[in-house]
Amino acid sequence: MEAFFDIGPLWGWAFAFSVAICAGMVKGVVGFAMPTVMIAGLSSVMAPDLALAALILPTLATNLWQALRQGARAALASVRRFWVFLAAGGVVMVLAAQLVPILPPSGMLLFIGPLITIYALTTLFGRGLRLPPDPGPRGEAAMGALAGVFGGISGMWGPPTVAMLTARGTEKTEQMRVQGVIYGLGALALVGAHIGSGVLRAGTLPLSLGMMPPALLGIWIGFRLQDRFDQAAFRRMTLWVLLIAGLNLIRRGIMVM
Repeated sequence: MEAFFDIGPLWGWAFAFSVAICAGMVKGVVGFAMPTVMIAGLSSVMAPDLALAALILPTLATNLWQALRQGARAALASVRRFWVFLAAGGVVMVLAAQLVPILPPSGMLLFIGPLITIYALTTLFGRGLRLPPDPGPRGEAAMGALAGVFGGISGMWGPPTVAMLTARGTEKTEQMRVQGVIYGLGALALVGAHIGSGVLRAGTLPLSLGMMPPALLGIWIGFRLQDRFDQAAFRRMTLWVLLIAGLNLIRRGIMVM
């Protein structure tokens, strides 16, 4: 319970809840970027390890909602459709994670950041990468492996995954569902990893549980907004969030050099 007292006065709690709502709204609209928003916002009112603990259960809950929004059958259908991407990404992510002690921390951030930024910018101006809706097993495996490399080394396979889905012209409902499935599996792994690391423990569990209601409220609002957007508007918003994510990766890379 000590984590509750580390935020400070009531305004600190109000700010933390506002961050969770905003993060949930962003996720509800475009399907990703919730951990990025939460860790950036919460770290300004609490220690970084507490901010990480705070986002773990909200991330799991919102991803499960996103993945199962159209029902378990639809989620399983998406898994079957993208199973090659998921399998290749998962295997390569585990292997790539072994390189973390060898590579400089800024290396992958300054590699993936510019790529995501250039992709988002060029696509917003109508000159971006376009992939066939069905690239075949080899193409799918290659894209999954690429996302896995980024995920294993930088801990972020969201931006390359979204870039792949967007470049394939994936319909917005399925794109949201696939992202929920992928990130939901990652969130389950995150829970296990940080129970083991001690970040999620008896003292921080109430904090993470306390962040769930505002995050769920936020994603509910985001879903309501996203349902009003057509495919073109959804694609534009996704690209703008990707652009911000790419620039943030570059900023992080420069800071840790």
